[in-house]
Amino acid sequence: MSSSEGAATGVSGVPRMAAGPSEPRGSHDEDLAGRYARVRGQSEALCEPLAIEDYGVQPMDDASPPKWHLAHTTWFFETFLLKEFATDYQAFDDRYEVLFNSYYNGIGNPYPRPRRGFLSRPTVGEVYDYRAHVDNAIAGLVTREDGEIRQRIELGLNHEQQHQELMLTDLKYNLGLNPLKPAYRQDLDREAGGSGPLKFDDYPGGILSVGAGGPFCFDNELPRHRVLLEPFALAGRLVTNAEFLEFMEDGGYESPALWLSDGWAAVCANGWKSPLYWRSQETRSQETRRQETRNQDGRNQDGGWLEYRLGGERPLVPDDPVVHVSAYEADAYARWAGCRLPTEFEWESAAAPQDPRAGNFADDRRLHPASVEWRGREGVQRRETGAGNQFYGDAWEWTSSAYGPYPGYRTPPGALGEYNGKFMSNQLVLRGGSCATPRGHVRASYRNFFYPPHRWQFSGIRLARDLA
Repeated sequence: MSSSEGAATGVSGVPRMAAGPSEPRGSHDEDLAGRYARVRGQSEALCEPLAIEDYGVQPMDDASPPKWHLAHTTWFFETFLLKEFATDYQAFDDRYEVLFNSYYNGIGNPYPRPRRGFLSRPTVGEVYDYRAHVDNAIAGLVTREDGEIRQRIELGLNHEQQHQELMLTDLKYNLGLNPLKPAYRQDLDREAGGSGPLKFDDYPGGILSVGAGGPFCFDNELPRHRVLLEPFALAGRLVTNAEFLEFMEDGGYESPALWLSDGWAAVCANGWKSPLYWRSQETRSQETRRQETRNQDGRNQDGGWLEYRLGGERPLVPDDPVVHVSAYEADAYARWAGCRLPTEFEWESAAAPQDPRAGNFADDRRLHPASVEWRGREGVQRRETGAGNQFYGDAWEWTSSAYGPYPGYRTPPGALGEYNGKFMSNQLVLRGGSCATPRGHVRASYRNFFYPPHRWQFSGIRLARDLA
């Protein structure tokens, strides 16, 4: 998941998968078929809370309507699997090849991204029929003993998981900018917890190997190679709302000396004074504040801040990680704190020993970052599960590293080679996954990437500093 919706491929234009232990043929077929059904079903499950009117809204050029996400992920399987490997396949509608192509110019000229919200047709029902049509046809491929087919199915599933996160962040942008502040879901976890004092962990650096080494990866994680790191320290958790508020109250948004040149220009052009989705309670009408006070058992929050979450607008939770900040805001905060942002390789070397599944992910049905001491639905504090340092889940962590190719990287041939390589310019790397990422999707070597001004993803801050 990225601003380019990018992933990666191997030298033949399909995802890279390492050799592993042999499995019984039948169980392997069942696992892939079951995984296909689960991932595809999850996309539709994310849409269950929506009203029909929600499916077609495109709140800005960078976002896409839910209906488009459902159709594009289906187009991916149809284009790169069924049309190439299913000899008797009949396309659901030939016109969809243009309509739901994202950016694969090798396939044809895509329908313009800023106009996706103009498409009232096909209807939502027709898009679901399209998904069913493709799913039925894929059933004939999923049991075939063909390595390339299997790898492309795996790529398609990882691609769909990327779009599941984009669906949530795009929906949040739509609903969060609505003056009514409607909730996407009312049953999301809202438990709070403490954060404790910020501490730093020291790392010795040295010559280290970075990049993918597991059973599946994207091409931007390859080739695995060595890097030299000087000794460094990383914060043991993410920056919290309360800590970011200190930056704001100290005039952080009014101090040009803290900002990169492009960052200060973005502050001035956009009028930034807080993270996206924050709203001062002083901006609300007196009657609205009185009503909210009654709804909150008499607690008076006047003078504080509200934050829109996918469960609705709520008083800001001080110990939750700050999110929806741009790379410019993350960098300015780090300067103000006397620190810096980590490089992507510092982050990877520190996170590699940790369990990438142990974190607050979309599966936890919170869909918002949580504090270090959050207990989650199972009542187990994160420090007891090995997730207390928040390397995985919660928030994508901005790094200072430019998104570019690793030494020896070559763009794969064919249209699938457009997935990642052509976007390696003018973007920064983020690491770790977020509260909207499906569990099991990310790993230590996973590289997300966005443009520095972007704020609508669940992007947060981890501090770093040099060791003399």
